[in-house]
Amino acid sequence: MNKKIIYKSIYLLLICLSFSQCKLPQLEQAPTVQLLPNAYNSNTDSISCATSNWKTFINDSYLQTLIDIALDRNLDVKSTLQDIEIARNQFAFKKSILSPNVHFLGSAGLEKVGRYTSQGAGDASAEITPGKLVPEKLSDFLTGFRASWELDIWGKLNSSKKAAYAHYLSTTEARNFAKTNLIAEVACDYYELLALDNQLDIIRQTIKLQRNQLEIVKVQKQASVVTELAVKQFEAQVLNSESMEVELLQKITILENEINFLLGRYPQAIAREKNPLVTLPLYITKVGIPSQLLKNRPDVQQAALEMLAAKCELKAAKLEFYPSVNLSSSLGAQAFNTSLLYTLPASLLYNAVSEITAPILNRKTLVAAYKTANAQQIKAIYDYQKALLNAYLEVSNQLAIIDNLERIYDLRNKEVIVLSKSIEIATDLFKSARANYLEVLTAQRDALSTKFELIDAKKQQFQSLINIYRSLGGGWK
Repeated sequence: MNKKIIYKSIYLLLICLSFSQCKLPQLEQAPTVQLLPNAYNSNTDSISCATSNWKTFINDSYLQTLIDIALDRNLDVKSTLQDIEIARNQFAFKKSILSPNVHFLGSAGLEKVGRYTSQGAGDASAEITPGKLVPEKLSDFLTGFRASWELDIWGKLNSSKKAAYAHYLSTTEARNFAKTNLIAEVACDYYELLALDNQLDIIRQTIKLQRNQLEIVKVQKQASVVTELAVKQFEAQVLNSESMEVELLQKITILENEINFLLGRYPQAIAREKNPLVTLPLYITKVGIPSQLLKNRPDVQQAALEMLAAKCELKAAKLEFYPSVNLSSSLGAQAFNTSLLYTLPASLLYNAVSEITAPILNRKTLVAAYKTANAQQIKAIYDYQKALLNAYLEVSNQLAIIDNLERIYDLRNKEVIVLSKSIEIATDLFKSARANYLEVLTAQRDALSTKFELIDAKKQQFQSLINIYRSLGGGWK
């Protein structure tokens, strides 16, 4: 009687200990996400160019063709497609856990037990069929089915499924973000290439002009109007311009290869606009309001989905402390001879088991996993806040850049007009011996530098408009 009381007490103690493990540990409080400002500076227009398709925004047919090729063949974009496939399969796996598992069973074996064992002694005196004792070596054949199912009574498996689905959706947003960045990168490189083309045209025109002036100086030297020093100075200027031409050609080759890499192809010529960059119309952009970044920016959407996944994973880790219920069953036929395998109901085999399990000695493992999931959730919240802040600042910075570049371009344009006129004046004065050759060289050098800077300013205007389109979340739709 005392032993029965002791056993019952131990059993009751184990049950109480098991349920005591369900008490959850204290966790660090999750931070609150800061809201976005209501507007960018003083802008209150709710229309955003990010809602338009990239082909509507980018109207250059050459650039559209390049972007189409890049979206189809870029290796980074193709890699994100495999990430999506991996996440989709992971979601399918998590989803399948909610359903019962059914397996086919089939086995064949041979067994001999020791005669001086309880089973061996029993087999030695038992008849397997009337008048025939059980042989020492006994075959065993089995066919049938086995099913198992964990009942998701607390929602643990469903939480894991939701987390996997959120991860899957986040990979699709990662693909969209890769597409947005790819479009912007191809477009920025394209306008960089147009700028180099224009600078190459300018330097070639300048070389032609300088060579003509060099011939004039040589004639003046023969007439003793100028010295050999002037001739050498003009020759050095021509050589310097020719070296700049070679450098520009090299830059164009490298940039074409960079674009081809983005397009996922080996080096070849890049078809592009031939008109001067300064004559091309700028894109029209509207920034809308900051709250639109929540749905337009793929990286913000991705961070939000990762935050949701982390929340579901934390819930799943929390439910690990609760008991789990498992059902299992088997149904089949078993016999020592294949001819008797399907002699029903004598060879019929079946069982059904329900099982409840609860953690007792592995609480530290569960606590560590629970706290890790909580830390991952907090990290996901910070990452989401970082994505929001980064998105807003990118737009704000690009707006400031666009305003400044517009003023810079206007000033550069006026400077080019003034310096071009100064070259004509210096050349005319030099021909009439009213100005020395150094004034002509200085005027040419300043004009060339300013023309390059004007093209560079126009290029930056195009790139800043592309970048603000990307920053607003445009390009992936």
